[in-house]
Amino acid sequence: MEGRGRSVEDIFEDFKSRRAGIIKALTVDVEDFYRQCDPEKENLCLYGLLNEKWEVNLPVEEVPPELPEPVLGINFARDGMQEKDWLSLVAVHSDTWLLSLAFYFGARFAFDRTDRKRLFNMINELPTIFEIVNGSTKKPAKEKSSVSNNSGSKSKSSSKVRAPETQSRLPKALQPKDEEEGLEENDDDEHGEAMCGACGDNDGTDEFWICCDICEKWFHGKCVKITPARAEHIKQYK
Repeated sequence: MEGRGRSVEDIFEDFKSRRAGIIKALTVDVEDFYRQCDPEKENLCLYGLLNEKWEVNLPVEEVPPELPEPVLGINFARDGMQEKDWLSLVAVHSDTWLLSLAFYFGARFAFDRTDRKRLFNMINELPTIFEIVNGSTKKPAKEKSSVSNNSGSKSKSSSKVRAPETQSRLPKALQPKDEEEGLEENDDDEHGEAMCGACGDNDGTDEFWICCDICEKWFHGKCVKITPARAEHIKQYK
């Protein structure tokens, strides 16, 4: 990295190599790393190297240093906290050091706004060292949403239950159109499409309705003796 005219890809490769070395220190080589961080020694730093290796060493003596330096004194905190917490602390500071180093090179090689943004986006695609050390790199499971239930498969009971007072809880044919179009645009033909399979009436927009998962007909709850509370426990209504 000492030469002239480095690209975004060059800086990113530098970042990945140093990052790989630090990850190795905090995971695979953690016992050796722990041993080297002797609190009886002077201020020590964790360095990620370009050959994807790591080293624990004293900081450089020149002031100011040629490159941004890792945090000092990681060894002093080793015995004062739980090992997991200490490793997390080192990981956070290592993430900070790698970012500062990457953008130091970005400034040194006169990256413009577009290049800096591209470099950040490339880095941001990788999990942080902190996330890896804490095992929090897995993507969270997708939450089930009522929206997807209402627009998806009709086999789910939640999409078959309609209660009064809200648009989403009315039978499809009884749902009012967008407010911008106005409620007056709901004509009689549209309402006539949704009739109770038991009594044959299509009124009762303010009542509770339920849909059969087999025939897909709508029924007044009172006609089939199903209450909203009971419907919540029905997986499939026949």
